[in-house]
Amino acid sequence: MSDADATALPVALVTGAAAGLGRHIAEELHAAGYRVALSDRDGEAAQRAAAELDPSGATACGLALDVLQRGHFEAALDRLRNAWAVPQVLVNNAALTLTTPVMQITPEEFSQVLDINLRGTFLGCQVLGQAMAEAGFGRIVNLASLAGQNGGTASGAHYASSKAGILTLTKIFARELASRGVTVNAVAPGPLELPSVRAAVPAERLEQLTKQIPVQRLGNPRFIARLVVLLASAEADSATGAAWDVNGGIFMR
Repeated sequence: MSDADATALPVALVTGAAAGLGRHIAEELHAAGYRVALSDRDGEAAQRAAAELDPSGATACGLALDVLQRGHFEAALDRLRNAWAVPQVLVNNAALTLTTPVMQITPEEFSQVLDINLRGTFLGCQVLGQAMAEAGFGRIVNLASLAGQNGGTASGAHYASSKAGILTLTKIFARELASRGVTVNAVAPGPLELPSVRAAVPAERLEQLTKQIPVQRLGNPRFIARLVVLLASAEADSATGAAWDVNGGIFMR
């Protein structure tokens, strides 16, 4: 693809995109025709992941972005605005997933998880949402979780609490931005077939957990990524303020 052709493509920013679900989401957005900025606290890992998508850098770039810092979001927005365009899509995926038993969680660990997961999502919605509203179009997709709906099956109380907060933030920003062409949705996966999940949950516990899932399997991260692409589309103009559940039937409403 020529540079001239690339300039016509819409722009998406994904946080926590160096690996795991975030990387799946970035890959699916790229395949769907977006120029994708893969951001991560580990900027070098983000750059390596972006180079695998497009070594030329015309349609993929890696950014160092600490979601705890409003200034990092502002810097990413400025860089993308100057190099490409104001992002039409933001995926707030960056998260810290810990499984510490509730009575063993320290105040510091509780705050750390809430800050990364909830504050990070808030800052992304605030900074990018304002820019999208000024441009008159945008799609924000926040990664929530089944844990935020049922209190968690294998995750920590701090993680579940942060994801419940993301569900509420999604509604707040959806209402705030709806009249200016910006939709805000949450995707709430159950346990996914990811290396990070297998690393966090002991094999025996994960086997027991899988048996409790009505469909008897872990979720497919590629499907989650494709759902994000669908919610990011121009046609998703009346889908906002919703939590899209993909949990194998554990939680039905």
